[in-house]
Amino acid sequence: MMKKFAVLAICASFGLAACQTQDPYTGEQKTSKATYGALGGAVLGALGGALIGGGDSTDRRQRAMIGAGIGALAGGGVGYYMDKQEAELTKRLRSSGVSVTRVGNDIILNMPGNVTFATDSSDINAQFYDVLNSVSIVLKEYNQTLIDVTGHTDSTGSDQYNLELSQKRAQSVAAYLIGQGLESVRFHIRGAGESQPIATNDTAAGREQNRRVEIRLRPLTTS
Repeated sequence: MMKKFAVLAICASFGLAACQTQDPYTGEQKTSKATYGALGGAVLGALGGALIGGGDSTDRRQRAMIGAGIGALAGGGVGYYMDKQEAELTKRLRSSGVSVTRVGNDIILNMPGNVTFATDSSDINAQFYDVLNSVSIVLKEYNQTLIDVTGHTDSTGSDQYNLELSQKRAQSVAAYLIGQGLESVRFHIRGAGESQPIATNDTAAGREQNRRVEIRLRPLTTS
């Protein structure tokens, strides 16, 4: 599974067609075994700069970003900067199925699992690439933000299974965005499993809401 999402993100960086071969007997387009073997670890390397799992060391990310020449926001400029970013994300993600919510100076993108992933899968749905491409365009322009990617599940299945699935889904989304040229040091990636529901797990509609990936954007500041 890790190889599969790594190849997806690599394909995003270099063009999906470059990672595809045609079966000479069926004519079917598919990812070649050579691609898996040669590139399987590349995105894991790209994720090496991100914080994966455990606690979020915000200070570490802030220091790394400032050290890389990304300036910190200060004072009244913080709110204005996030206002502009929110407006751009809202415009680009309209009718995409992704909600944009403002909480103080943070922006939360809620990506429902039924839109982003197939059931029990951490492979991003191909039709969702355009949405993530739109997100990456905005995050490149507004690079003075920390990016927290958290996967969530409903309560179906064991706690451990749900935790692992939510982690893999968060990694898939982060890997795709990093594959579009975003700095990996900006990312904190974690799976929350079923521990943070936003709706009841007693109904199908509620469980659908709980199966999601959230991207939380936080301003880069010195405090």
